[in-house]
Amino acid sequence: DLKALFDFVRTSLTPTGSDSWKGPVLLVDDLGVLLSLGASPVAVLDFIHYCRVTVCSQLKGNIVVLVHSNEDSEDEENELVVNSLCHHSDLILWVEGLATGFCKDVHGQIKIIRRVSLELTAEQDRVQIYQYKIQDKNVTFFARGLSAAVL
Repeated sequence: DLKALFDFVRTSLTPTGSDSWKGPVLLVDDLGVLLSLGASPVAVLDFIHYCRVTVCSQLKGNIVVLVHSNEDSEDEENELVVNSLCHHSDLILWVEGLATGFCKDVHGQIKIIRRVSLELTAEQDRVQIYQYKIQDKNVTFFARGLSAAVL
C-alpha cells in the first residue's frame, strides 16, 4: 500500500500559509525500487497517477520519474510500468548505449520524444536523437555521426 507515501508527498509539496511554491517538481529517482519492495505494478501506477493529479493539476508543477528498462528483460511487472508511463508522459528521455557496442568517443545516445499526440492533434510525436560522451565534469551532446572522433 503506497497511500502513506503519497500522503507524505502531498503534504511535503502542498504550500503552507507563508510558502509561495511556484511550480513544484517531484523527482522520483527509481520507480523500480517500489516494485522490488513488493508493491504491485497497479499500486505503483496508482501512486504515480495520484501524484500527477496533485502535483501537475492542482499545484501546476511537474513530475520527473526515472525507470530502468531493458528490451531483453524478463521482468514483466517493470516493463508494464515502463510502457504505461511512456503512454502517459508528455516528454520521454530514453537513454541507451550504442547498438554497435563500445566506443571510447561516444558513450551512448539519448532519444527525446515529445508527445504531441497527447494533445489530440493529428501531429506525430517529435523525436530527436543525440549521441553523448560523458567527461569528468560534464556531458557533451552531438548529432548522430558528428562526434569529434568521426570528423
